[in-house]
Amino acid sequence: MKKFIAVGLILAAIICAAVYLGCGTAETAQAENDYLRIHVRANSNDQIDQNIKYLVKDEVVKYITPFVTQCVDKPAAMEVIGGILDGIEEVCDKTLKAHGFDYTSRAQIRQEEFPTRVYGDLTLESGVYDALIVELGTGTGDNWWCVIYPPLCFTSATTDVEYRSIIKDIIDKFKG
Repeated sequence: MKKFIAVGLILAAIICAAVYLGCGTAETAQAENDYLRIHVRANSNDQIDQNIKYLVKDEVVKYITPFVTQCVDKPAAMEVIGGILDGIEEVCDKTLKAHGFDYTSRAQIRQEEFPTRVYGDLTLESGVYDALIVELGTGTGDNWWCVIYPPLCFTSATTDVEYRSIIKDIIDKFKG
């Protein structure tokens, strides 16, 4: 009888672990599908290239903000951003040139591996996400990343728009 109980407990533990791990994977996959991220890569790790990266990032955020505020879901955000890639590069190149840099930028949407990142109360697990990738010059330096949709990183400090994340609201409501 004790053997049956022990075997039953072991099976129950294995089933619970499998269900728990399976649910975590599904949630991560769903999260990867719900977000459009942004990644701005500096030309190098020289301090001057790192400094210009942040100036370019600020200008890109200002440029894309009016476009993404009209988006109601990630596919719409991807379509809108995909349609303004030339404008994003123009903003980057103009900022680089205004500060005396002779290299240019490249902007594209592609899938990219991201590490786990915490944005306030929300944690995005590591994984492959769709992202706007902006490379300055060689694009081999340290980078800055955030989320375009929902716009978790665009605050009213950089624009006159207040953002709400529907997904974050749902998560907060679920938490209680």
